[in-house]
Amino acid sequence: MRKVVLFIACSLDNYIAGKNHEIDWLFTDRDYGYDDFIAGVDTVIMGRKTFDVAQSFGEYPYPDQKGIVFSRSKAGQKTQHVTFVDDDIAAVVQSLKAQPGKDIWLVGGAQLTMAFLQQNLIDEFVISVHPVLLGDGIPLFPAGFSRQDLAFENCQIFNTGLVQLTYSRR
Repeated sequence: MRKVVLFIACSLDNYIAGKNHEIDWLFTDRDYGYDDFIAGVDTVIMGRKTFDVAQSFGEYPYPDQKGIVFSRSKAGQKTQHVTFVDDDIAAVVQSLKAQPGKDIWLVGGAQLTMAFLQQNLIDEFVISVHPVLLGDGIPLFPAGFSRQDLAFENCQIFNTGLVQLTYSRR
């Protein structure tokens, strides 16, 4: 069965971006498993703010995956690569998981990730912890969701200091 995977990077102090959404601290010297991961994904889900950031880099970064963007302001619109929805998150996930296909990547951002956590919709967490302290910013896991017990799957340590942790939902 398809899984919803949160594949994301954060600082050692639990931020996914600086307070002004800056991500210049992310390592770009290699892919850290990204190529293998994206090859196993055929659907990406993100919030509108994350979509806007992705668009600011130029070309849409996930042209080979079906894109779903949760947005109240653009619901019902489509582009070449994404469909904007404002439907019930759990219903969308249930529908996607019922279809044949590869895994589903929850790209972010923080508000959408929180909604997925509140509804216990994330099956696997792949978190790349970068050796940097930001001191402030957008937290990976803000307070406000119920406890979720996880099972350890893997830990990969890179010589750059990046540690990639993989956990699955129990």
